[in-house]
Amino acid sequence: MKVYKAHIIFTRQRDRFEVVENGFVAVDSNGRVCGVGSSLEALGCPDAEVTDFGNRLLIPAMNDVHVHAAQYHNQGMAMDLELLPWLDNYTFPEESRFADTDYAERIYRRFVRQLWRVGTMRAVVFATVHTEGTRRLMELFREAGMGAMVGKVAMDRNCPSSLQESADDWADGMERLIADYDAPDALVRPIVTPRFIPSCTPRMLRACGEMASRHGLPVQSHLSENLSEIKLVRQLEPESEGYGDAYRRYGLFGQTPTVMAHCVWSDATERRLMREGDVLVAHCPTSNLNVSSGMAPIRTYLDEGIRVGLGSDISGGHDLSIFRMMVYAIEVSKMVYQQQGQKMPFLTLSEAFWMGTKSGGSFFGRVGSFEPGFDFDALVIDDHDLYPDEYTILQRLERLIYLGDDRHITHRFCRGVEVFCN
Repeated sequence: MKVYKAHIIFTRQRDRFEVVENGFVAVDSNGRVCGVGSSLEALGCPDAEVTDFGNRLLIPAMNDVHVHAAQYHNQGMAMDLELLPWLDNYTFPEESRFADTDYAERIYRRFVRQLWRVGTMRAVVFATVHTEGTRRLMELFREAGMGAMVGKVAMDRNCPSSLQESADDWADGMERLIADYDAPDALVRPIVTPRFIPSCTPRMLRACGEMASRHGLPVQSHLSENLSEIKLVRQLEPESEGYGDAYRRYGLFGQTPTVMAHCVWSDATERRLMREGDVLVAHCPTSNLNVSSGMAPIRTYLDEGIRVGLGSDISGGHDLSIFRMMVYAIEVSKMVYQQQGQKMPFLTLSEAFWMGTKSGGSFFGRVGSFEPGFDFDALVIDDHDLYPDEYTILQRLERLIYLGDDRHITHRFCRGVEVFCN
């Protein structure tokens, strides 16, 4: 058993923080939390050896539930375009370059290191259609000791020929990745990844649903991000009741664990399907603003019992930091609050923190909190340059979220193991 001492902060529930000043957290040999207490005696291990982090903060590590690794090189570019022209003119050409495995290795290595720098220990990731490039990304995560669900992207229409792949070829590549990476309780696993319905024929969507069902794999995709995209889906899937129902008909909407990015324009029917399928919404506020999609009504989702996590959505989003996504999520919710006549409250700091830690972490299992049985995914924060002596622990956390950066993170843990990324 290992025991760590610091000012401990986490969220059991979305509406409040748990704070243990000068507290202790015990971690077992499997990297899982045994308990948190104000003393060693309270934890039942009075003679344990303690790693004392002094006046530093100890918080759960960040979880990014929607990010495109292959778009890392395009981060901060073409932010004056809407979604579909942005894809056609910038994103698809860049992703075509990942047929070159050496190029993929170079960009993916930078991407994984940057996730590590900003304190993200788990991510739900889009790669590209290229099997070997996707394999290399998974290897890099495994070598780093970080958790990830990595998707070999499926698409066979409405994209350049260099990125089109038949359903049979996609399935063959997925089977090869599954054979190597779908061990029980593995930190790095494959995830079924139809890019979105406009880029997938019915045959491809059926292949994705069958793959998810056969292997019990999770699913990720995009949902109701942009009004023109929704209009196109109605034309392509006229027998469906809507965008979410189209995924559901192919076994891709909660039949196995599912995360859907954006959900800016999800109506009541779609939200009901999300709730019934326990679909996790990946809220990506910077991306939604950058590509002019709109502002997702996250308060509505939370109040209706829909799970929500945070995603950076590089490179529709321009920042990989989930701390920053917390800030942007709060700011966007304040705009929605004003637009709706101040009828529904905007997000609180604890709710944004909960989305970036425990709620988003739920997609990986028991991740994102310091409750007993949860994986010890944690960040140690030295924020001494950000606060006067009179600040409370929660005021220090808020200042970190709004003003801090990777230089304030001194230690990073994933499932109990300290992570170093070269």
